[in-house]
Amino acid sequence: MKYFCIDYGLARTGLAVSDPEGIMAFPRKTLVLERLGSRKALLAALVDAVLAEGAQAVVLGLPLHKDGAESLTTRQVKNIAARLQRRLHEHKPTLPLYFMPEFLSSEEAAADLAAAGLAPKQRKAVLDQQAAVRILESFLALPEHRRLPA
Repeated sequence: MKYFCIDYGLARTGLAVSDPEGIMAFPRKTLVLERLGSRKALLAALVDAVLAEGAQAVVLGLPLHKDGAESLTTRQVKNIAARLQRRLHEHKPTLPLYFMPEFLSSEEAAADLAAAGLAPKQRKAVLDQQAAVRILESFLALPEHRRLPA
């Protein structure tokens, strides 16, 4: 099954996809809210990207505090998930959405990119994509019965 992953952020949203077998994760792109102009445009870009990739399921990183408590961003991700699900339902009524609890994915992604030898400016350009890869890898490693439907 091909998965599409979203690492939602207030300014930047990273995207990643799995291979068709749902084994490996690959970075796709970063959507920058300032360039898109509005949250409505961001939502449209997310729908377009999911459909273009031919994803069979969508995974959204669910940012939590270290103690598992929700934050403002957690609630925003849940809101985006609900809106995304409604929009995707028009095109793919049975497309499942999942949450993957996460924290520190951006920090881990930054360490991955630094270890790969990318310069700071290069890291910034792909950081959110790499964070989405980290989230998707964590999701793919979970047994199916532990995956959290949105």
